[in-house]
This record gives sequence, structure tokens and C-alpha cells, in this order.
Amino acid sequence: MRTLANWIAAGLIGTLTAPWGAASGAAPLRPSAGAPPPDSDSPAGDALVIRADRVIVRPGEILEGVAILVEEGRIVAIGPDLDVPEGARELAGEVVCAGFIDPWSGWGVEAGSRGDTRTSASTRTTDTLDLFEDDRLRRDIARAGVTCLRVQAGGNSAVGGLGALLRVGPGHDRASIVLLDDCGLAMHVGVGRGGRPANLFERIDQVDKVARSVGEGWDYRLSQTEYRYELEEWKKAIAEKEAELEKDFKKAKKERDKDIEEAKEKDKEFKEKKYKEDKKPRRPKYDADKEVLARIADGEIPLIVEAHRAAELRELLAGTAKYSRLRLIIAGGTQAMTVAEELAERRIPVIVRTEPVGGSPPPGWGDADLALAGRLAGEGVPVLLGSGGAGGLASRDLPLLAQLAIGHGLDREKAFAALTVDAARALDVADRIGSVERGKDADLLVLDGEPLATTTKVRYAISGGRVVVTPED
Repeated sequence: MRTLANWIAAGLIGTLTAPWGAASGAAPLRPSAGAPPPDSDSPAGDALVIRADRVIVRPGEILEGVAILVEEGRIVAIGPDLDVPEGARELAGEVVCAGFIDPWSGWGVEAGSRGDTRTSASTRTTDTLDLFEDDRLRRDIARAGVTCLRVQAGGNSAVGGLGALLRVGPGHDRASIVLLDDCGLAMHVGVGRGGRPANLFERIDQVDKVARSVGEGWDYRLSQTEYRYELEEWKKAIAEKEAELEKDFKKAKKERDKDIEEAKEKDKEFKEKKYKEDKKPRRPKYDADKEVLARIADGEIPLIVEAHRAAELRELLAGTAKYSRLRLIIAGGTQAMTVAEELAERRIPVIVRTEPVGGSPPPGWGDADLALAGRLAGEGVPVLLGSGGAGGLASRDLPLLAQLAIGHGLDREKAFAALTVDAARALDVADRIGSVERGKDADLLVLDGEPLATTTKVRYAISGGRVVVTPED
């Protein structure tokens, strides 16, 4: 069998955070009259015009005195002098930026499914959603500035299955809520089971299971690739043999007739000649779990592993080092500073939940460290910020957790990037959300001050083109 090692190209995921840039000047905005006041829960199909003193396109790019035109849920134009569609709703504020993304949330998943221990790699979180959450709860999260969040079933399972990226805006159907239904595969290492910490043997087995699972996925994908190659070679050989037989048909027929006569004379059974090419390659047996594992091994979707202790992190990195296509993301990483150099070198993001001092972290998290995000970022580790996968309204606290991280050493610009463009890149949705650009979904915040400042409030939150929070809410 021909080796395929040379066909596999190596690749790593990385996120780069750019510093804020100087604001660029712009001409005054042309006013328009007669637009009705905005209503909360406006349909995504309604046209919106958002006027702002400053638009933070992304960290490092700022526009002044421009307007944003939103139609059919997407940003269609940004500029200082836009033609306002008749009947468009108008919003105004000091600053506009992308909505915040919580990459580690537990909101919106049925409580029983969130803690399920029976999930596997092919389990889809979208099948466990509570589509009838109280809209007031959705608004509470959106009012904090969080417009998208990644949720996960199987929080107490070694393998949690495929996560989902959800919009926070009101709506009771998957089409309006689900932004991505295969948002990474979740696994857990060393976390408590049934309310107790994992013991030593469980932790060892969980670390090994991650590496084994990636290996199984790699082998499964390799077998699929080899099958396709062998099938093409088989088809080619069959075609060549058919052409050869067609060319030498008379000679082949004569030889066959001779062989038949000889068999009769010797009173033996005539057997057709068998050729190696006649045996068609066998397709690998389909396995739903391995299909997903193959996707993470090949880097199609990220693998998000919750791990906290230093020993577990070291073993996890060692066990996955040879899989160069794997896009690993660490959730938690309480003692990640012990492996910061390797995390930075491999560009592995860490989703940090800034646990307040005096809080009660779940079993297995270890001691809280408010400075973890800042210290990791200082070592060059890509840092994301999440609410920790808890249920209820924990995502509502995400900006507060970011402010705690800022107050303990995380650069404000990096914190803002962690909640917007860096989270979007890590979760494979940077082409749709995470920055304010023409053609992207209108997941936007209209603020009365700088993002993540303690005194700043959200005036309007727009999720998928819907105005879900207004000053009156």
C-alpha cells in the first residue's frame, strides 16, 4: 500500500491581536428625517441606520463620524454619507463595535443535557437546546453586550460532542438562533464527575482518551484517503485491462478456448484467470463518532478540551504534539502558566474564566487567579475569555469578568479582541461576526462610552440584524 504521509500538510491555528490604531477622520454624516424610532425585537429584515461618533471596526482600525446601513440582517454599507432607505429605523450612540462572543457558555441547553455523561463525539448540542427560554433572560445577556455564545451538552462527559454557536436575540426556532451547529468538539480532562473531583486514575485515563481519540480520527481519515486512492488505482487498472483485452480480443479468446479444451481432456474444472486488479477495494466501515474525530484530527473544526492541572496540561500537550493539523483550544487552564511557552509556540488559545477571589470554582479547577489571563497574554499565549460553561445567566457576567482580568494585568485592547475578533477566528465564524465590516452579520453594540469601561452602558444591542435591546428596556 502506498504511503500517504507526504500528502498531509501540517497546519496550526493562531490568533494575532493588533494594537489599537489612530482614528481616521471622516466627513459629517448627511442627516435624514422621518425615520420611526427603533423598537426592541425589530425583525431582521428591517433596514437600520446606525450613526456613531466612532466605529471600532476591529482592534487597530477606528472610523469617526460614519453610519452603518443594515439590511436583511447584514451590514451592507459603512460610510459618512449614506443614502438612507425610506422607513429605515435609526439608532445613534457614541461608539459602535462588534457584539461580544462567549466561547464557553452553558445558556440555552436543557439542564439535564448540559450535565449528561452519556454523550459521544457525534452528539449534537443543537438537539438539546431549550428553544423556549424566557426572552427576558435573553435580553439580560444581550444587555451586557453578549450577542453570541458557544454552548455545549455533556459537561460531565469525557466527550461532550459537537458544540453550537447561538445568537442571543429573541426567537424560538433553530433558524433564528443557531449560527453554527458544529462549533468544535468538546472533551474534558480531570474535571469532577457527579459533583466530586476526578481521582488520579480517572484523570490519567481522560488525558489518554483525548490523545487516543485524535489518533483514532487520524487513522479513520487516513483509511478514507487511502480508500479513495486505491479505488482510483483500481479503476485505472480495470480500464487498462479492458483496453488490453479489447485490443487482443481474438488472441485472448483463442487462448481461453484452448484452456477450456485442455481442462476437458484432463477432466478438470475450468477456472477463469484471476487478476489482482479485479478485487475492488473495500470502503471503510462508517462510524459516526470517528467521522467527527477525523474532522478534528484534520483541523476542520477545533478540539476544545477543558483541563486545569499542570500535570494534565503537560500530558495533553505531549499526547497531541504529533498531530500538526489539530487545532487545540484549552478551556480553563487554571495552571496553564506552567506550559505557557509551549502554548505560545503552538499558538494554542486558552479560554480563561476569571474566577473572583472568594468564589467557589467547580471541583478540579484549582485556585482562582485573577491575573491568569494577563500573565498568559504576556507570554504570547492567545487568550479568550468565557463565562465558564455554567448554566443560567453566567454569560451576563462576561464583561465583568473581562474587567476583572483587565484590572489584574490583561491589556484592555487584548481583552476586547478576546471577546470579538479573536473568539470569532477561533470558532470559525470570523467571516460572519467579530468585526464591523460590510457583508458581515449585524451583531453590533451601540455604546455610550468605550468598550469594557466600567461606566459604559449598552444603548442598543443588535443580534443578526434584530434590535434586541434599547435604552427603554
